[in-house]
Amino acid sequence: MNVTESGFKNRQLHMEDYLQMVSAEQKEYAEVFDYSKITEKSGVITDYWTNNLLELILRKDNLNNAYKQVKKNKGKGGIDGMQVDELLPFLKENQESLIQEIREGKYKPNPVRRVEIPKETKGEFRKLGVPTVVDRVIQQEIAQEISLIYEEQFSENSFGFRPRRGAHDALRQCQKNVNDGYVYVIDSIYEKGLKKMARA
Repeated sequence: MNVTESGFKNRQLHMEDYLQMVSAEQKEYAEVFDYSKITEKSGVITDYWTNNLLELILRKDNLNNAYKQVKKNKGKGGIDGMQVDELLPFLKENQESLIQEIREGKYKPNPVRRVEIPKETKGEFRKLGVPTVVDRVIQQEIAQEISLIYEEQFSENSFGFRPRRGAHDALRQCQKNVNDGYVYVIDSIYEKGLKKMARA
């Protein structure tokens, strides 16, 4: 990020209209890139998706597909105790009221259930939050529609948490890059990692 000149500190930015502190030491501001500039394929036009996004999310076929995905993923229930096999009768009975709550902005997700998963190291645990199965359906509904928007813009070299891509694909790409003669690695780290680097 380029630090702006002091005369431009109060300039409003294109999309977000805010400035971000770079560090306590510099006491300067950096430009925050809007969403279209942080992706490789920034020329992809997605405005037509966002105009009716809520209606796209709440379509009944989208809900049905979300239910099928949650059922396929299985997993334990959340704090309300409802299990995946109890989901279909619940949705049949409450589908309309659920959709109406979301449309009116009245739906509130439940707190997640805290679960500790044992790590390979003896005595250590990984903390995991388990949403209710109903909340998982709604999350899946949203993901199915918004992924159509942002997947188009991701870099071909982005592999984390993406459909039909994973760590093995990233390793294969790294091996190809090495074979092609590339010798430098640049890792893009978020704020937490940058703070760790600054302290080192």
